[in-house]
Amino acid sequence: MFRRIGINWLPGLLLGLAASGAWAQAASPASPVVTTLRQAFDAAWARQPEAQSLDMRRAAALARRESADSWSAEPPAFEVSGKTDQLHRNDGSREYEIGLAVPLWLPGERASTAALADAEVRASTSRTLAAQLRTAAGVRAAYWDWQRARVDVLIARERLASARELAADVSKRVRAGELARADQHQADGALATAEASLAEASGALAGAEQHLRALTGMTPALAAEGLSVAEAEPAPAAPPVALGAGHPAIAELRDRAELAQRSMTLAGIQGRANPELNLATTRERGASGESWQQTVTIGVRIPFGSDTRNRARVASASAEAIEAETQLRLERERLTAEVDTARVRVESARTLVASAEQRAQLARESRGFFQKAFRLGETDLPTRLRIELEAAEAERQVARTRIELAAAVSALRQAMGLLPE
Repeated sequence: MFRRIGINWLPGLLLGLAASGAWAQAASPASPVVTTLRQAFDAAWARQPEAQSLDMRRAAALARRESADSWSAEPPAFEVSGKTDQLHRNDGSREYEIGLAVPLWLPGERASTAALADAEVRASTSRTLAAQLRTAAGVRAAYWDWQRARVDVLIARERLASARELAADVSKRVRAGELARADQHQADGALATAEASLAEASGALAGAEQHLRALTGMTPALAAEGLSVAEAEPAPAAPPVALGAGHPAIAELRDRAELAQRSMTLAGIQGRANPELNLATTRERGASGESWQQTVTIGVRIPFGSDTRNRARVASASAEAIEAETQLRLERERLTAEVDTARVRVESARTLVASAEQRAQLARESRGFFQKAFRLGETDLPTRLRIELEAAEAERQVARTRIELAAAVSALRQAMGLLPE
């Protein structure tokens, strides 16, 4: 379980960055900022089309389910007609009819329609969860790229501060006659290299920030109290051997296959138009002066069926079912392999972090030894520069491996279908 990826090995740098004008502008409270992976995901998901249309899709699916509970296949139709001889003979013949036509369910159609509506409700939910997982994949990649770039800037700033301190020390000793001007040139060259590295890292950080901003619509920035520390997601429990239907990507394909099967079943039942039950009452008289007669009519209209009428619908639904089932099998295999790979990557990253931390500790101790030896004149400048470079690289490696470990855990959670936390 990961709690926090710390960078307490750069205390002086944290204070410097907190006071930096560029970082202060990025973390300005006047603009919305994002500092954690969960915040980035929430902001990105709120901008997705699927999130905008979620309520309407859910309402549509529920409305179709309610219509399947209706007692008629279609809404009843009200019919009114009248007949008179007023335009030609005008003997007073009149006839008025009021009726109601009610479409009836075909055998098995109502149950199949209800099953299809239930499948649409489930498919709507799983489609949304799968869209969230796809959004999380992009956000996770952009977020950890930003964290890598941010750490590179931290290391570059620390290296620049060390190079400036060394260059100032060498300059004093050159003026005192203790070192040659060639040593001054070497120190100045190391300072120029550190400045170039910082400029390069800052450019990469700007690009990573723009990418994350494009996804979230918010500015990736530091927390109000200064630099935010990259927080890792909690490591998931050991994944099962085979991924279950709870994985959003698998659930989406499973529900798509079920929806296609239900559509195919319903299309096979709807081989002809729905029969109609007709209820009508008629009031009539033959001529003026005759009494009115009233009758009631009950009838059933049964259309003939045709196999060719719904053949295209059945074939299309069958093709969709075959495609979804095939994709489901392939996706399950792919995700299982991806989970196994991600799990190995997490274990490897843990080993790399331990090795990098040990190397950084040794490099810090060696730098302290050689700094003292250089001040006492017991070692030359090239050796001091080499030790400084090795120490800076060791610090960078330990920071990057911590970020890589957090990213590996995040990738494992992604492969297992878990959203950012």
